[in-house]
Amino acid sequence: MIPNEQPKHDMNKLALYVRLVRLDKPIGILLLLWPTLWALWMASGGRPDIGIVLIFTLGTVLMRSAGCAINDYADRDIDKFVKRTAERPLTSGRLQSWEALMVAGVLALVSFVLILPLNTLTKQLSIAAVIIAGSYPYFKRFFAIPQAYLGIAFGFGIPMGFAAVTGAVPAVAWWLLVANVFWAVAYDTEYAMVDRDDDLKIGIRTSAITFGRFDVAAVMLCYGAALAIILVSGWHLGLRYWFVGGIAVAAAIALYHYTLIRGRDRMACFAAFRHNNWLGAAVFAGVALDYALG
Repeated sequence: MIPNEQPKHDMNKLALYVRLVRLDKPIGILLLLWPTLWALWMASGGRPDIGIVLIFTLGTVLMRSAGCAINDYADRDIDKFVKRTAERPLTSGRLQSWEALMVAGVLALVSFVLILPLNTLTKQLSIAAVIIAGSYPYFKRFFAIPQAYLGIAFGFGIPMGFAAVTGAVPAVAWWLLVANVFWAVAYDTEYAMVDRDDDLKIGIRTSAITFGRFDVAAVMLCYGAALAIILVSGWHLGLRYWFVGGIAVAAAIALYHYTLIRGRDRMACFAAFRHNNWLGAAVFAGVALDYALG
């Protein structure tokens, strides 16, 4: 055997695992992370424990990665019919189903070990988070707007963050979770608009199909609802002008997304989806600056 042949094979396998858990596409991590950071800053009055921030940040990476592996396992016989997903490692046969389950299980286990230093309520909520994340891929089979369920999965760091910091989950945390559901429906509808033609052929349910010709209007209404709820929630917690400025910037970003999606061009809709990172960042900047300077 040539000396460097085996390392090359190992690197190829490693690259496939990276693609399986989407570490090469960090937008999903960021869409999970921003709401979690909102919650940690709001729950702590702008002074979160750095250890808790690190635990939640790494946990976000791990659980998003585990969710991607489970999603690909659930969709392994469907993704082959969708242009954008046909060459994913599991669908293309370069990884086996058991490998996806193994990766998901290991990542979920490591993420649970991470939260062992935290309180009991946070651990209990983490079990619910795993169940929601693991069951999301199957909601596309029958739920008309699976993006709403995705919003719960992507926003469950909010009640967990409040629980970790305060030992309780106040009403404002649940309202922020509702806001995240509206935000997720907005950005994931943009994402679903990219695959609408393929999804119609194979019978997958998405919000882009459910909303039909009102898809653009629905996206903008969801942006509006999400930002309004976040604004009221932050104001209730005592956040003021820097925070309102962050919300205003986020609203401007949402309006920019309208210019991208109104023509329903596939690549423009995908660009709008990816650009939601900046919307989440704008909200966080407003929260952090208000606590630091307000």
